[in-house]
Amino acid sequence: NAKRIYATLIHAKINNDGFKEQGITFPSSKMQERLFQEFYKECSISPSCVTYLEAHSTGTRAGDTEEVKAIDKVFCKDKSTPLLIGSIKSNLGHTEGASGLCHIAKVVIAMETGVIPAHINLTQERNDIEAFKKGTIRVVTASTLWEPSLAGVNSFGFGGTNAHVLLAPNIKKKINGGAPKDDLPRLVVLSGRTEQAVESFLHEIESQPVDVEYIRLLHDLYADEMLGHSYRGYTIVESQTLNNVIHEIEHYPKVRKPICYVFSGIGSQWIGMGKSLMQFPIFLKTIEKCDTILKSYGIHINNILTSKQETTFDSILNSVVGISVIQLGLIDLLMSVNIMPHYVIGHSIGELCCGYVTGDFTFEQVILSAYYIGRALSEFKIVQCSTVNIGLGYESVEAVCPEDIEVICRNSPKSCYISGPTESIKAFTTKLQDSEIFTKEVACNNIPLHSSYLAIATKKILAYLCQIIPQKMIRSQVWRRLLRDTELSYAEYFTNSLITPVFFENVATMIPENVVLVEIAPDGILQSVLKEMFDTVSITLVQRDHEDNVQIFLQGVGKMYNCGLQPQLANLYPTVEFPVSRGTPMISPSIKWKHSEDWHVDYFFLVKKINSGERIVNISLEDEDYQYMSGHVIDGKNLIPATGYLFFIWETIGMLWGYPYYNIPIVFKDVKFIQAAHIPSKGSIQLTLMVQKATGTFEVIEKGTAIVTGRVCVPSDPIKERVPDHYLQKDHDEMEVMKTKDIYKELKLRGYQFSGLFRGLRSSSATGIQGHIAWVNNWVTFMDNMLQMQVLCMDTRSLYVGTGIQKLLIDPRFHAQHIQNTTTEEKQLAVRVYKHLGMIVSGGVQISGISHTLISRRKPIVRPILEEHRFIAHRDGAMVSLEEGATLSMHLILEYHQITQVNIIELIEDDDKISTKNLLSPMFVKILCNYPSHQSNVNLIMRTNNLDRVTLPPEIIVSEAKKLSKEDNAILITGCNLLTRSKRETLTEILQALKSNGFLLTRGHSLTENDITNAKRYNLAVVLEKNVGDEHITLLKKITRSINKTEVVFVNNYEFSWLDQLKITLRANNELTNTTRIIIVGQGDAECGLLGLINCLKKEPSGELIRGMFIQDENASKFSLQDPFYAEQLQLDLVTNVLRPGKLWGSYRHLPLTPLKPRLVHHAFINQMV
Repeated sequence: NAKRIYATLIHAKINNDGFKEQGITFPSSKMQERLFQEFYKECSISPSCVTYLEAHSTGTRAGDTEEVKAIDKVFCKDKSTPLLIGSIKSNLGHTEGASGLCHIAKVVIAMETGVIPAHINLTQERNDIEAFKKGTIRVVTASTLWEPSLAGVNSFGFGGTNAHVLLAPNIKKKINGGAPKDDLPRLVVLSGRTEQAVESFLHEIESQPVDVEYIRLLHDLYADEMLGHSYRGYTIVESQTLNNVIHEIEHYPKVRKPICYVFSGIGSQWIGMGKSLMQFPIFLKTIEKCDTILKSYGIHINNILTSKQETTFDSILNSVVGISVIQLGLIDLLMSVNIMPHYVIGHSIGELCCGYVTGDFTFEQVILSAYYIGRALSEFKIVQCSTVNIGLGYESVEAVCPEDIEVICRNSPKSCYISGPTESIKAFTTKLQDSEIFTKEVACNNIPLHSSYLAIATKKILAYLCQIIPQKMIRSQVWRRLLRDTELSYAEYFTNSLITPVFFENVATMIPENVVLVEIAPDGILQSVLKEMFDTVSITLVQRDHEDNVQIFLQGVGKMYNCGLQPQLANLYPTVEFPVSRGTPMISPSIKWKHSEDWHVDYFFLVKKINSGERIVNISLEDEDYQYMSGHVIDGKNLIPATGYLFFIWETIGMLWGYPYYNIPIVFKDVKFIQAAHIPSKGSIQLTLMVQKATGTFEVIEKGTAIVTGRVCVPSDPIKERVPDHYLQKDHDEMEVMKTKDIYKELKLRGYQFSGLFRGLRSSSATGIQGHIAWVNNWVTFMDNMLQMQVLCMDTRSLYVGTGIQKLLIDPRFHAQHIQNTTTEEKQLAVRVYKHLGMIVSGGVQISGISHTLISRRKPIVRPILEEHRFIAHRDGAMVSLEEGATLSMHLILEYHQITQVNIIELIEDDDKISTKNLLSPMFVKILCNYPSHQSNVNLIMRTNNLDRVTLPPEIIVSEAKKLSKEDNAILITGCNLLTRSKRETLTEILQALKSNGFLLTRGHSLTENDITNAKRYNLAVVLEKNVGDEHITLLKKITRSINKTEVVFVNNYEFSWLDQLKITLRANNELTNTTRIIIVGQGDAECGLLGLINCLKKEPSGELIRGMFIQDENASKFSLQDPFYAEQLQLDLVTNVLRPGKLWGSYRHLPLTPLKPRLVHHAFINQMV
């Protein structure tokens, strides 16, 4: 009964050879041979039938020799061809207890694919193994085609246990790649925890040929709701071709909406409306059933539904019967996939099928009722009337209707049907159209349904219906009826409904607002009405004149799945026999998981116990434990923080005591910082810590020199060590007006370039006596932040470094109480400087007697900017580094926008696969440092938790859920795959925040034709395209500027009459409205100095309208505004445009000079500046 069989376990057996002379670790070929002989005797299979053997193969000289010897004696005895062997250990290594399962997995892969994976890393078979020399056994060293058959698997244990299993493959072969024998498109629905999970799965299904067995497995897998899946999607794949793929993904709020069938009436019929749906076996069966019933009445329903004759529906009988039959077929299709309605409503004759859904009518009663209604209407000579849909409500139409025209259907507050004599209707609708009121004729076969004109036919209709549906009406919670007189019989109900107006808008009020509406009819004629009245999903299953209504139906079912329904899709298609064939793709690799949540993992801190007071600490910025120290920079030097030395001593005391340091209160006294230690950017610095157990004296030594000294002790009562609270009374509170940015700007001016965790001060008063520090579970940075408050208190911008601390108390328990009492989301502790005591207090830490010394600041060494000036093609897709791509983009932007305030936004969302080191924001900050006249404002909006903001430069403003708006006025906004369909909302948001003629930088996959089309729709033009390794970057420009006039000036290096023309044009621009774009063209003269001229003219009044065309292609046509080739480039409105041979557009740029590689020379001169 399995749906899939990878392999069949024929037999399994173990034995043990642990008790032998050589010991339990040495393998025994005799016992392995005995195991194989007993094994195959028990399962009555000859060992020679095994065509592949997955060996244990530990790769040891003794183990491989013994195993191959046993295999050769048993399996190759009567074998005419070499036995193929291999081992997964060559690929994975020894997986210990899981190795047996890994061997089996490899065999399963070989059976599924028909290819045995290669046994790798074997360069030459051993000559001392007899079976290899004879050729009776061959190691599969390359991927080898294999007709799956019996395969053995060995797995031997360390203690002497030998195990062997025999596997047989799934004998069912895949026929024609699993392609279906019919032409039905396959609807596949699935769900996932994230939108990306659903998107990627659907893409995999669409990108491979249709395999009906694989799709059947998916139908069964998603037949029931998957708990925890927040996104749903569907795709429709063609059976013969992969063209016209349709898929849609929706967020599923895990609330299943009720469903309502809406049955439309007359007007939905059309020629050939049932032809394509007959591809469904269930629908075809319904049609055949109807045909059997109606044949005796002279009606051939198959002809009505498939006929191409335009006159087919000139008969009201054909129309009524045809509509009803289509509706019955659609009902049977939906019921076959277990989509049952909570409510049903009908419009006009559509109510007939409501009774079939609720069980009030049989299938035959519905068909015959439709037949007799159509027959009765065709037997009477009724006034020739027309019916028209009007885009007005009942009250508005009733007030202006002529007397011979009636409102027959009140559909909604903005829609109703009118009916009356044809000539009167024509005159009235013409009058409405002149007033620009919507009108559309409804195909009613000139029968005035639901009007008084039909009164003459009522007796006949009632007589016919009494023969078919004579029973009394039954109250129903499902069927919301148009008429509420429950004393009537069904025959009377339908007769009365045909001569009275349809109050559809009233019935619709009985339906809940969150219902899913499914219109069941040959055409969705009520879609506009339903969308007007309900703010919910409205689905149509058939569309008039659509070339493939099978696709429309499946799309409708897919939408229902997205709304929370669980269609049993396998019932729509021919039966698939289980188990599925060998080679049917696996499902599990396509399942993507949601990894957005962080989970706390228990960390057991085991204290390293030491007996002596000596300890060595190696500090490296490459070590994760010390990376944060890279943020402690003073006067350009990365120094070990003063508090870091004390922390290491605290840790050492904990190791001596055998307790975690954070559980031990500590007191430092008479600490002297003799010399600062520099942390190298690469490599490490070694500190030796010496603590005397008896006296508590300690030293920190580097390279044999003491750099920190002092005394340390563990107080028995930390409270006695604290300064009493009455000495720490606050004289007055000050407003903490300085925030983090202000504080560290001030400290930077004094020579302290703190970053990362060392920027922990969140606020401070102007005098620096009080503030708040963020607690991030790091004692070193916290205490250093306290010392920073002492520096802020100094009314000077000189550079001071600490030289000593008289006393420092850390009370971890008291500190933890302060942290628990904080109410802010970010744990912040108050800090205060008591100048009269010479003390700083925050949480459980008290520091007193701090001494400083003034040091002179280093003079900054300005490094020259070394650049090269070269041509860069704009759209060649060439490989560059990510930083080079960002530099080129910034050059183009700053050349176009002559502004001083540069606003840049980088937007990173949850599904963007961007690491912190690949962010563009830090690169833009670095690039703009070379433009001292520009003020940069770089914003990073992180709508994700996957990035580490700690390592970001302080110049970047980081925000999370910020909504972009017009006020942002950015000249550049960058993001990932911004032109894809999934980012449409993000792109719309970005374009609002983008400055006029601003730029958009998208990174990710290279642009497709659809992406370029989308870009044009949003008035975005591609300026730059480059490949940066794993991704592409594309710079686009927002085209909004309107150029009324363009002047062209051709420059010439040999005569200068063009100068006067240029002066006149510039002067006219200054005097008028600055709307004439001036294009300076250099062609045929490589030394005309065009680029330098443009750079100068840009600084002149009206310089922002100067554009340059430097044509360096000798074979290029003469420049003309009418030439489409040049006109297309001018639409980008770039400042400089250089054309090189091969129709390659670009520009000349200054780029960082590539560092020269050192080389050996015979002579060199060294200039050492002292």
